[in-house]
Amino acid sequence: IITLSDLECDYINARSCCSKLNKWVVPEVIGHAVVTVLMLISLHWFIFLLNLPVATWNIYRYIMVPSGNMGVFDPTEIHNRGQLKSHMKEAMIKLGFHLLCFFMYLYRLVSKITPK
Repeated sequence: IITLSDLECDYINARSCCSKLNKWVVPEVIGHAVVTVLMLISLHWFIFLLNLPVATWNIYRYIMVPSGNMGVFDPTEIHNRGQLKSHMKEAMIKLGFHLLCFFMYLYRLVSKITPK
């Protein structure tokens, strides 16, 4: 979010912004897929079903990168067709999702530890 807002305010150029963001796309896809599979294996169905659409979206977004682009974030296209606004919106939604998941995981951890 900070990198995209820096690009929006013209503090950094599009190439360095996209290279910083593209560096984290593959670890994000792998990490989210691993968490989703672990929730399936541990039979936490609600959390698995909550994570599945986001993991699917991350994989879809990574697979559907056009062949000439630098990555998911492309410096030549980020200012065209409102992509910067859509990337900002997606980043805000992911931030909200990860905050929700953090508090759900924390609640589950505390409820498992405390004696009944």
